[in-house]
Amino acid sequence: MRKINIFDTTLRDGEQSAGVNLNAIEKLEIAKQLERLGVDIMEAGFPASSQGDFQAVKTIASAIKNSSVTGLARTNKKDIDIAWDALKYSQEPRIHIFLATSPIHMTYKLRKTPDEVLEAAVSAVKYAKQKFTHVQWSAEDATRSDKWFLARILTEVIKAGATVINLPDTVGYTTPKEYGELFTFLKENVPNISEVTLSAHCHDDLGMATANSLSAIEHGVGQIEGTINGIGERAGNAALEEIAVALHIRQDFYQAKTTLKLDEIKHTSQLISKLTGMAVPANKAVVGANAFAHESGIHQDGVLKEKTTYEIITPELIGVSSNRLVLGKHSGRHAFKQKALELGFDLSPEKLKEVFDAFKALTDKKKEVTDDDIFALLADKQTEQEDAKKYELQNVQVQYGTSNIPTATVVVTNPEGRSIEDAATGSGSVEAIYNTLGRMVEGPVTLVDYKLQSIGSGKDALADAFVKVVYKGVESGGRGSAQDVLEASAKAYLNAINRVIVHGLQEKYEVSMKG
Repeated sequence: MRKINIFDTTLRDGEQSAGVNLNAIEKLEIAKQLERLGVDIMEAGFPASSQGDFQAVKTIASAIKNSSVTGLARTNKKDIDIAWDALKYSQEPRIHIFLATSPIHMTYKLRKTPDEVLEAAVSAVKYAKQKFTHVQWSAEDATRSDKWFLARILTEVIKAGATVINLPDTVGYTTPKEYGELFTFLKENVPNISEVTLSAHCHDDLGMATANSLSAIEHGVGQIEGTINGIGERAGNAALEEIAVALHIRQDFYQAKTTLKLDEIKHTSQLISKLTGMAVPANKAVVGANAFAHESGIHQDGVLKEKTTYEIITPELIGVSSNRLVLGKHSGRHAFKQKALELGFDLSPEKLKEVFDAFKALTDKKKEVTDDDIFALLADKQTEQEDAKKYELQNVQVQYGTSNIPTATVVVTNPEGRSIEDAATGSGSVEAIYNTLGRMVEGPVTLVDYKLQSIGSGKDALADAFVKVVYKGVESGGRGSAQDVLEASAKAYLNAINRVIVHGLQEKYEVSMKG
């Protein structure tokens, strides 16, 4: 079996999803889970893009021991030096350098000739090789590039010291047949290509990211790049969980495998969905809520007689639990800590006490407490910023009637620690709450998006609310969980506001090739 390296870019390309803003604690928590999942390489960020990204990459590089950590850089010495400062203490320092090679990018974005692009790429790789053991070079927009120019520039960057060559389908333009043939062409026309690992990085604009990635494997690549849940720019990236499971189920065809711990897939998917505020569609392959649901009577009959009639992937393969009652109101703190560790959370004693208290309060209200409920409590507490000055919800009350105007009264503690109270109306209960909170926070705020989903099933299920706001000109996502949907909605709104206040978020840094 040929080993395929998994290059996870959830923390870099994935975080570029519109409205996703992860703080340093959340990024580290995701990185630890990716390490448990067994990814070979994780791209922790773009160190030169902001001080926050630099610090996050540095923290992750120092903390992660069983995966290689990398960071993105443009073809200039400043970016490479900053990346080295962030990554030099990692177990296996590596850098990912990119430069566009397509005519449209070279002409309109870079304003460089092909010779100038080649010179810049070679110079950057040579400089990076003085510091990093592993240098990955990416030909941005490779699938719209001239293949003979690709052969020429790849030959030179390999001579300069590149150890991995990545050919991204940056805008999701290519087809499986074309993408596979591109790798075959380059293997035949780049004389030193056997000295490097070939990598594929596919976007899903035409819905072919997974298919294109698998085609690349058929044509000899040794590394696949993507994100968990397929999140990322525009329509997203190739979903790594789909590729890993496809290789496992169809070993007979691909004759290739990853070393991912497949039973960690569901937990990883849940954590990333929770922290990014991007819900996983029910019909999403592998990790969607309906992935193992059978509605058709014929299908149900077949599955009851023999699961493999309609189920090629078992829920247990990816770590899906049966949602049975796992802990109850009489469970002790030790048992709860063991469950937390089982779900991938290693909390400090202080946080463990707080989340245990929240769990006990939940058991008084909810008949059955499932792994999903506990996961939601743990994720909220584990990624909470300690000793931060922020808005905290104290109380929310809504007066509603079909013949009355909904009115919300809210009490919050402001960042200075002072309790404030206000009330406002709206066309609905949630709008009344948000109109009230909008009056209470300092600075202009606009609601951009609002989503609500349940954790588990039943009338006592927890509610998960996700919001996207623009606060003081900065787009921010927030989330909140509670048994009451209105409380969850209020928490999500304040969470989005607090992300701007606590972490000093700037508008997402749009890098320029001239920078």
